[in-house]
Amino acid sequence: MANRASSQALANTLYRSLFSTNYLMLATVFTAGFAWEIGFNNVMDKVWDNNNRGRQWKDIRHKFLEGGDEDEE
Repeated sequence: MANRASSQALANTLYRSLFSTNYLMLATVFTAGFAWEIGFNNVMDKVWDNNNRGRQWKDIRHKFLEGGDEDEE
């Protein structure tokens, strides 16, 4: 019983602090969506870079730019 009461108290606290009014709910949803987008993009960029290591311009740029410092006259 105590566990259920504490979880209900937590739910009431979350409701009152995040969802009790329309503007608070809207702000919570937008903030959570923005944070999710940033986190998801960072994780997917790491996965993409890991799967395509050695095939991207940032990995092979030094091969093409080594001799590019000289004038071509």
